[in-house]
Amino acid sequence: MAALHSSGQYFTIDEANRMLPLVRVIVADIVALASDLEDRQNRIDSLNKDQFDRDDPHSEEVRQMQQEIDDDESRLDEYINELIDLGVELQDPISGEVDFRTQIDGQEALFCWKLGELDVSHWHTETDGFSGRQSLLQGATPPDGFPS
Repeated sequence: MAALHSSGQYFTIDEANRMLPLVRVIVADIVALASDLEDRQNRIDSLNKDQFDRDDPHSEEVRQMQQEIDDDESRLDEYINELIDLGVELQDPISGEVDFRTQIDGQEALFCWKLGELDVSHWHTETDGFSGRQSLLQGATPPDGFPS
């Protein structure tokens, strides 16, 4: 069993877990920045920007805030690209859900992990998504071909 990422490689569960310390740091940065960006963008959106004209001192402040948001969005993209380079797929930047492509008994599947979890211990199919994930731990029904 292994996982296919953007570089054309599949992950084994051991490979995914070995990569987790680095992934955990990157995802923590993504979650913190994405949440902050969402809050700041919501605050700006709630302002009636049309009420500010060029002579209004608040107009410049709003433009500066928007520029800072744009800069941080670029930084967020860099973090996401770090995951892509590792072959890890970010599913939710707010909760920190990621997938590692794998193949189980010749079928596409995904190991999944969420920020705060100790290790990669779940999997799901592409169609089931994160909400349909299943445990790899003893007592769970592993997919056909999954080594015990």
